[in-house]
Amino acid sequence: MKLVTAIIKPHKLDAVREALSERGITGLTATEVKGFGRQKGHTELYRGAEYVIDFLPKIKLEIATATHLVEPIIETIVEVAGSGKIGDGKIWITNLEEVIRIRTGETGEEAM
Repeated sequence: MKLVTAIIKPHKLDAVREALSERGITGLTATEVKGFGRQKGHTELYRGAEYVIDFLPKIKLEIATATHLVEPIIETIVEVAGSGKIGDGKIWITNLEEVIRIRTGETGEEAM
């Protein structure tokens, strides 16, 4: 079992969710986050004053999945969320030791 974590641009969330759903990936968690990487923020003009925006709004997706579904998930996110420009985001994969469904007590892949 794996946990796929992706940071994407906010306006890409609906398209990514729909594309994952079409591939049979039904569960994910989305969280509004702020951060920066190589993009290092940007400046904005508001009422004639310039402001430095250090932390940019992003969406953090977390998908607990079976190991064999990791590659299709990555391919879908890269295809849909990628624009080829700086700030598209990151994906990382971590191992999951255990998953437990609270309602039924099921464990492992049956709990996902």
